[in-house]
Amino acid sequence: MPAMKIFGLHAAQAVLDYSPDRITRVWVDAQRRDQRLNGILEALAAHRIHPETTDRKTLQRLAAGQKHQGIVIEADMPQVLDERALKKAVSVLQETALFLVLDHVQDPHNLGACLRTADATGVHGLIIPKDQAVGITPVVCKVASGAAESVPVYQVTNLARTLRWLKEQDIWIFGAAGEAEQTLYQADMTVPLALVVGAEGKGMRRLVREHCDLLVRLPMQGQVQSLNLSVAAGVLLYEVLRQRL
Repeated sequence: MPAMKIFGLHAAQAVLDYSPDRITRVWVDAQRRDQRLNGILEALAAHRIHPETTDRKTLQRLAAGQKHQGIVIEADMPQVLDERALKKAVSVLQETALFLVLDHVQDPHNLGACLRTADATGVHGLIIPKDQAVGITPVVCKVASGAAESVPVYQVTNLARTLRWLKEQDIWIFGAAGEAEQTLYQADMTVPLALVVGAEGKGMRRLVREHCDLLVRLPMQGQVQSLNLSVAAGVLLYEVLRQRL
């Protein structure tokens, strides 16, 4: 399994909380000792993980110039699941299904932000295509702030085929589209659901759109025509949560 560098206090705490067994090596700033870092050092010691002390210049290099807050962790990448795992997860699901489907999203910051919101709103899994889309990367994990460990990510070969299979499992497919007649507030989000959000600037591809049971839009009052992808996904997911609560 390929390794990655995780940096920053929040990301370090997340990997300790969810999957400390993935940690292979740790570097910490020899000059920094504060309450937050000390808490992480105690957690590392509890797992019998011994960090190496080093200088800030080395940490900066290990973190590829990103903000590291005095700690860099090398860990195996979070597991990305396949179609077989998705089918098993759906078959044993006891709650009303909620999946987030991202159609060829390529910005790791958007994927990370979507994972974070998915965790907050109780999404059962995030579905992405294998090709022409960002996967799990160190940047995604940092932005996700632990959600890359807690939300299952399913990479599928054929997104349209997967949507067709989900429909056969009595899961409704709702797609976000600016030209839709209904707003998300007019749609019944309490049904078993897979929400589809299209790529940055392009929206859903035609074949993916054709597999949607319903298209919904976010009402826009200003001059801009659309929201950032991860913001739109967050609005959609919180409306699902609001209706279900």
